[in-house]
Amino acid sequence: MKKIIYPNRKDWPKFTQRPSVKMKELNNLVNQVFEEIKIDGDSAVRKYSYRFDKAKSRSFVVSKKTIANASKKVSKELKEAIQLAKGNIEKFHAAQKESSKIIETTKGVSCWRESRPIEKVGIYIPGGTAPLFSTVLMLGIPAKLAGCKEVILCTPPNKKGELSPAILYTANLVGISSIYCVGGIQAIGAMTFGTETIAKVDKIFGPGNQYVTAAKQFAQNVGVAIDMPAGPSEVLIIADKTCNPSFVAADLLSQAEHGSDSQVMLLSDDKTIVEQILKELNKQLKELPRMEIAGQALMNSKAIVLKTVMECVEFSNLYAPEHLILAMNSARKLLTKISNAGSVFLGNYSCESAGDYASGTNHTLPTNGYARSYSGVSLDSFVKKITFQEITKQGIKNIGPAIEIMAETEQLFAHKNAVTLRLKNS
Repeated sequence: MKKIIYPNRKDWPKFTQRPSVKMKELNNLVNQVFEEIKIDGDSAVRKYSYRFDKAKSRSFVVSKKTIANASKKVSKELKEAIQLAKGNIEKFHAAQKESSKIIETTKGVSCWRESRPIEKVGIYIPGGTAPLFSTVLMLGIPAKLAGCKEVILCTPPNKKGELSPAILYTANLVGISSIYCVGGIQAIGAMTFGTETIAKVDKIFGPGNQYVTAAKQFAQNVGVAIDMPAGPSEVLIIADKTCNPSFVAADLLSQAEHGSDSQVMLLSDDKTIVEQILKELNKQLKELPRMEIAGQALMNSKAIVLKTVMECVEFSNLYAPEHLILAMNSARKLLTKISNAGSVFLGNYSCESAGDYASGTNHTLPTNGYARSYSGVSLDSFVKKITFQEITKQGIKNIGPAIEIMAETEQLFAHKNAVTLRLKNS
């Protein structure tokens, strides 16, 4: 990690930069894959699945037998852990349901809002070196709670051409049966346009690498909604002298091991604490199975010493992290000052890993500074809000004259006439 001591405030923006990718080449590739899938459907998906994942299977459909057999390959301990996480995630997201409330804005004018589920949603689950079965819980549970009629799941095979048993077990547990062995750009393209095998969806959810992220943004450009713009995972930790340096180092590494393009940020008002954390980080790094990946991510990362904890909070709001950890005893005192973050973890025992797996909050969060304007996935992500209104004769008398003069001023006389006719008849 690059260490920066008391940087000038005017230089803060440059220190919030994320690792960049060559977008032109990436977008050209996405465009090519999407165009072929739009025209050739399954055959194009099959072509790119072999090119990118060496997948040779003629069928993308994961059979019910394969899904059922996956349960036998998952340990009892893991099943119990998944069940515990499932219960907490269901409890937290079920509490987000809103009841409809009728508001009488004027006598005789009633307005209200109701939720309706998005009918067809697609869930993308990363596979490969880190099959994220936990994301199946984070996306599948709120989709089912919202009442989405059709939920399909795409996930890529590993190097052996197999799917993670944990992903299949978890999908079955939450009630997802339409599972396809396809990943990357081609999975997003298939869900965007639909193919002979894979259904077109109304909204696509799920994290992924830079290729999946670019594909999701392309999907949005052609009319399919996505959960949020997102990129590589990131964490920012504000640590003061009351932190536990070994805990902080572990939290930094837990994000760094996601991928070489991840970024972790450490902020503190105490140079000695930063030194202790970096020393512990180097020690723990050597013990990680994914040491090489985490090490590369650390090259994109920074440890910054600022003059006060409040300056650290101001920098964090500018950075707008996916995950923000306040590693200090007085974390709650800072809550009102936090304006931009995907999810916040308070105190020395609230590790980011808890949010990733089992505390109950959702781990599908905005990255790359999008926490300034986007929220993480919630029950609301899977529903649409429809407004309703009912106006009586008395109601149109009460607001009609105002509508008439407003419509006439905008020179929309048909609008005015729609009210005038009713006023004459009331």
